[in-house]
Amino acid sequence: MKLGQVWWQGRLTAALFEGGLARPIPGYTLRELIERSERDGTPLTELAGRYAVRAAEHIDPAIPVEPREVWACGCTYEMSASFRDAEHNTREGFYRHVFTAARPEIFFKGTSRVCVGTNMPIGIRSDSKFTAPEPELAVLLGSKGKVLGYTLANDVSAWDIERENPLYLPQSKVYTACCSLGPWFVTPDELKDPYSLDMRCTIQRGEQTLFDGSTSTSKLGRKIETLVEYLLKANAVPASSVVLTGTGIIVTQEAALAPGDVVTISAPSIGVLVNEAAMVE
Repeated sequence: MKLGQVWWQGRLTAALFEGGLARPIPGYTLRELIERSERDGTPLTELAGRYAVRAAEHIDPAIPVEPREVWACGCTYEMSASFRDAEHNTREGFYRHVFTAARPEIFFKGTSRVCVGTNMPIGIRSDSKFTAPEPELAVLLGSKGKVLGYTLANDVSAWDIERENPLYLPQSKVYTACCSLGPWFVTPDELKDPYSLDMRCTIQRGEQTLFDGSTSTSKLGRKIETLVEYLLKANAVPASSVVLTGTGIIVTQEAALAPGDVVTISAPSIGVLVNEAAMVE
């Protein structure tokens, strides 16, 4: 099942998506539907099917959930670790060590305040000259880390700020419109193997394709359940939070984002996430 949200009758509303059409779920956002599911002990998919209107409509997807919290994982792909070591000229393979260590890198990305959905602008910091997209598989969590669905994410990052000093990571990662999610969540009963997804990212500047890269989640160096396990240690992450699982597609400085660039992230089993870049102060 594909679950997300649409703007319907003047309200952000949960929706079930079928064949590119939407069946709104009146009276609920997706977060509220998750809360109802947990309160009643009824599976989310069952509630969605029960309360969705019968008539499907052509409605563009909105942000699929307004996440309570967004957490992100770093150096979960070998390519990412190697690139960062080269970027920072670390003599002892600092980022490689993060990739191979038992404990993963997990950091706070923000709340719904910094998130956008497909066809909404993503941000370029005005104090950055190398902001880049980071295409990732994202996981929607219920209480106690239960996986409720998967979607595409763009962990937009000001890489030059982190390069200046690794302690500047929060400024590199957390700012207005730094996280894009969408187009919807695919529930685990439909997406049974999250480790076999082909992902692609392109950056279009006018008529020019500035960047085109791809990866497979089969190269993800950590299990999702391991990432969630460490995330929840002494950290009661609330339901309707999202975890970004790391990127395996590296955009170099030659393709740094400029206002008007269009970033497209796709995975056939999930869908397409499209955002135009814009400067934010």
